[in-house]
Amino acid sequence: MSRTRRIDLSRRHLTRARSRTAALAGAAALAALALTACGSGSGSAGADDGKPGKGEKAAMAISVNLTGGEVKAGQPVTVTVADGRLARVKMTDGKGGELAGRIAADGRTWTSERNASPGAEYRVEAQNAESQSAEARFKTSAADKVNKVTINPGRVTPVVGVAQPVSIVFDNPVKNKAEVEKHLKVTTSNNTEGSWGWFKDYSGNDRVDWRPKEFWKSGTDVKVEMNLNGVDSGTGGGLFAKDYSTEFKIGKDRRIKVDLDTHKLAVTEGGQVVKTIPISAGTPGGQKASWSGTMVLMAKEGTIRMDSQTVGLGDSYDKMVDYSMRLTWSGMYAHAAPWNSANFGRANSSSGCVGMSDANAAAFYEQVQVGDPFEVVGSGSKGRADIGNGYGEWNLTFDEWKAKSALNGAPQNG
Repeated sequence: MSRTRRIDLSRRHLTRARSRTAALAGAAALAALALTACGSGSGSAGADDGKPGKGEKAAMAISVNLTGGEVKAGQPVTVTVADGRLARVKMTDGKGGELAGRIAADGRTWTSERNASPGAEYRVEAQNAESQSAEARFKTSAADKVNKVTINPGRVTPVVGVAQPVSIVFDNPVKNKAEVEKHLKVTTSNNTEGSWGWFKDYSGNDRVDWRPKEFWKSGTDVKVEMNLNGVDSGTGGGLFAKDYSTEFKIGKDRRIKVDLDTHKLAVTEGGQVVKTIPISAGTPGGQKASWSGTMVLMAKEGTIRMDSQTVGLGDSYDKMVDYSMRLTWSGMYAHAAPWNSANFGRANSSSGCVGMSDANAAAFYEQVQVGDPFEVVGSGSKGRADIGNGYGEWNLTFDEWKAKSALNGAPQNG
């Protein structure tokens, strides 16, 4: 009995071994079939060497002038196709923004209209005329130095007077003025003619303003776009790392004129005199005289402390002054001056400002708006303030102003 049992066990072993062998052979056959199915349609399995088979098109290949993970920003991006013609190129950053560009006439290259910005990740998607596609990615390094701007009028001043220019002051020097100016755009609702002009701000920083040929027309809508992201300021200035914009509207056509000889201030609206105020301006014959020419009401500052030592006039005064309206960075204001009431309408005896009674100052302060032109005429002034000491561009002819543009003095229609 034990011998028969040993034979039976041996047969079971053999049957199991045969079953495993058959299963392995079946799996090998399936694998061979799978390899054949994955091979090129024009050849057998194992014949694919990376080259297109007979009747097939080569894969699309592109190259980008900027590659890698730490690319220097501040230059345009160029995409080149190895063979054929480009039909479409889309370039986006990590935030979903798109960098527009154009395909060259020969179809071989695409170049971005703007520079790659610092600290950004870009994806390039290209398609050729045969509907094939290719993709590339790269990252730009952060800027070693970043330039920034201060813009007037900002969005907090949505309505301004007819003399208000667009004014941009830069934190760092701008050597590449023409390149920066190319990326500044003013758009108006009535195609107002105007031009950019470069000069030094009262702070000593580089500044560029845009003024119309003549005072704005009341009701004009103005939009300013500063597409500066990725633009290089030049030596010592660094790259811009963002775009800027602002919008404002031109309010009532109100103009102020101060006559130093008659000691009166006149307010006109729509060409008609609506108010006349007796005033006392700066004392003639020295540093306490008023500036003359056309200025612009820069800000309504209310009650402020005025200290003569801050404007180089020693200890002439130090007091709180009501209804203060700034005309220059150097400290010329129109304001209430009740301490000088005996001279209103009679004599110019202030330390350079245009003073008036409390009642007249309160009404005038309420009436005027930032951007109103403020013209001072007559004898006894100390001349015109420097162009950067406030908004002095209205003391230049339009031809003189256009000559300050970095783009060959060419005017720009907004």
